[in-house]
Amino acid sequence: MNIPNILTLSRIAVIPLIVALVMMHNTTAQWIAFALYVTTALTDFLDGYLARKMKLVSPLGRMLDPIADKLIVGALLITFAFDGSFSTALTFAAIFIIMREIAVSGLREHLGPQNIVIPVSGIAKYKTTSQLVALGFVMVLPIVPGLQLVATATLWLATGLTLYTGYEYFAGAWPHLIKEEK
Repeated sequence: MNIPNILTLSRIAVIPLIVALVMMHNTTAQWIAFALYVTTALTDFLDGYLARKMKLVSPLGRMLDPIADKLIVGALLITFAFDGSFSTALTFAAIFIIMREIAVSGLREHLGPQNIVIPVSGIAKYKTTSQLVALGFVMVLPIVPGLQLVATATLWLATGLTLYTGYEYFAGAWPHLIKEEK
């Protein structure tokens, strides 16, 4: 265990609290949820920075970091779809994001035993950032009026980047998926 891994685990641990606060639907809880969420999102950048700077990159950290990102994004997408924060169209955006995340995770799991690594796209960092920013906007909609268009546009941008990076992963993996076994 090292500081970056502890930060990543703390990001995972706080997710149920953020969801519970969001679902309380009162101003104080929303602000606390948003503060925790912003702290969690910033910690995502901090744990990676510290791991590289302190030379503490570990297999555990490489595994947990993307899982933590997917858990916070997935939990909030489900929460916002469940509580009516999303229109029907945004619910489909949430479904597209979750489907892509599961499909790419499955692809990595399938290729892992074959020691095939599909490199992370440069756009993937923007994808994660856009998802986190979009969900932050959705989170504050009940307490900061007038952000609906920004939240919607940002979530669709995140959806587009998510689908595009999913395409990149599958395009990169395709030669490995279609070759016949000997």
